[in-house]
Amino acid sequence: MEIEARNLLLVRGRRTILDVPHFVLPRGQITALVGPNGAGKTSLMLVLALLEGPTAGTMACDGVPVRHRDSLSLRRRMAVVFQEPLLLDTTVLGNVLTGLRLRGVPWGEARRRAEAWLSRLGIAHLAHRSVRHLSGGEARRVSLARAFALEPEVLFLDEPFTALDYPTRCVLWRELGGLLRETGVTTLFITHDYREVPGLAHRVAVMEGGRVVQVGPPEDVLSRWPVGT
Repeated sequence: MEIEARNLLLVRGRRTILDVPHFVLPRGQITALVGPNGAGKTSLMLVLALLEGPTAGTMACDGVPVRHRDSLSLRRRMAVVFQEPLLLDTTVLGNVLTGLRLRGVPWGEARRRAEAWLSRLGIAHLAHRSVRHLSGGEARRVSLARAFALEPEVLFLDEPFTALDYPTRCVLWRELGGLLRETGVTTLFITHDYREVPGLAHRVAVMEGGRVVQVGPPEDVLSRWPVGT
């Protein structure tokens, strides 16, 4: 799926959170969204994922305007991984199965897909463990398995590894990059760490003050916004 937004405006109270004339998530490409705290990155993600309605502006999926009555069916073609895993108080397998069952996937198919993605992410041995007894890295793997098992057409990642130690983050980002390239899912990922961008993203978008101030290939954007800025 390709997502296109035009003239997006998001106002909360008297504060303008987003003012984005045009933004596109191209089909099958990985877009990194970077910028300082408070720039509006998560707000833009929530609007693009149809989890928050803009104050003004239009959205289109694959060139078809998004209508309010179509939002639920379109959201079911997407998946979101937040900074916190937001796992249910059940087993690892139960978490992955719940998302599939809520979307009406038959039990046998749901079980097959859940177990396959737990295996792909190296946590099949944790299938029957309570999520209360997971490490931070294991919990992140569960949240990724839950998202990928949905077989989304668009995947949104809001700094999913931000609280992890750097070596763990590096391992997970390498694995995630391989999965994104293999599945070809349209992806938007938010990060503060510009080191995570080269070799993973096709495009980089920079936000400041609720606006997208630059979009382009990583080598062009990062030459202007170097690591550590």
